Amino acid sequence: MGLIERLLTVIFGNGRNVIADTAEVFRENAEAGAERETLVTQQVLQQFGNEFGLKRRGLFDTLMDAINRIPRPAMALGTLGLFISAMVDPIWFSQRMQGIALVPEPLWWLLGAIVSFYFGARHQFKGQEFQRSLASTMAMTPQVVSGLRTLRALENDTPGAAATGTDAALTAEATQPDTNRALAEWRKFDGPER
Repeated sequence: MGLIERLLTVIFGNGRNVIADTAEVFRENAEAGAERETLVTQQVLQQFGNEFGLKRRGLFDTLMDAINRIPRPAMALGTLGLFISAMVDPIWFSQRMQGIALVPEPLWWLLGAIVSFYFGARHQFKGQEFQRSLASTMAMTPQVVSGLRTLRALENDTPGAAATGTDAALTAEATQPDTNRALAEWRKFDGPER
């Protein structure tokens, strides 16, 4: 009894489990992993809450957000409005275009720079977002390839047809219909009377 007790004390003694401690070297402790995952989730939610939370925003912040949202829709709708006005009242449209022809070239350069910076920043942000999504999609490639292999292994295009691979003679032989002896005999038996 004393030997067994000493052996169990060596393995499980001092409030520790040597087997569990050794196993944790090779495999993550599921309970500790769940605690870490919960902590990360709570921190992410707290960060989102701080960023998008119900902070009391002033009138100035609200007004500036509203003004920042105006240019893209205004330019898009304005351009569509120009096309419509050219079709509805060509004379009125031509008069306005004559006025635009009088705008000096440096003002066009300034407008081009403003529009380029405004849309350029948006384009850069969207481009980086696209690259991140592309990288995450590319990271899934091994899973997709594995899934495709599994699905191809399950394919059964033609029941009873063997996979002939690249052998042309075997493919031709497999695709040629067999002679139906019963049908041939029936035709032979029934043939002369027709």
